[in-house]
Amino acid sequence: MSFESIDELDHVIFIYQRGGRWGSVARSRDPGLHGRKPAFATPRALAASYMDPYIDLTGRVTGYAVVDLRVMGTYDWRLADTNVWKVERMLLDYPHRQLSSSNRHVNALRAQYRAFKRRCPDKKPLFYRHKERWTELPEGNW
Repeated sequence: MSFESIDELDHVIFIYQRGGRWGSVARSRDPGLHGRKPAFATPRALAASYMDPYIDLTGRVTGYAVVDLRVMGTYDWRLADTNVWKVERMLLDYPHRQLSSSNRHVNALRAQYRAFKRRCPDKKPLFYRHKERWTELPEGNW
């Protein structure tokens, strides 16, 4: 799954389906962008679970795309010794579906984010709802 953001700091995660529910495998410097348990009815619902944690001073998810990387044919990006620009280009060019959130909601989360960073400049926020759907976070300075 590929995410588009207004600040052009896009994010890519691997998604899977188990028992008819969708989850993801992901690691990031931001705890809210880690994986999700298979608890979501649709890929869109899974994508929406990343919207609030994506908001910081500049980020905001605007769209998502579910891409089967087998469309790359025989290009073996998984074992490449060099950069995989071909995969990046394909993900950037792939049509994304719009995900929208209200400006009011985004502004409220940005204000909460700014206040948190003033209090804890060296930490990452964990104040998001539905964290029970996240995969376990590795030990870190969250």
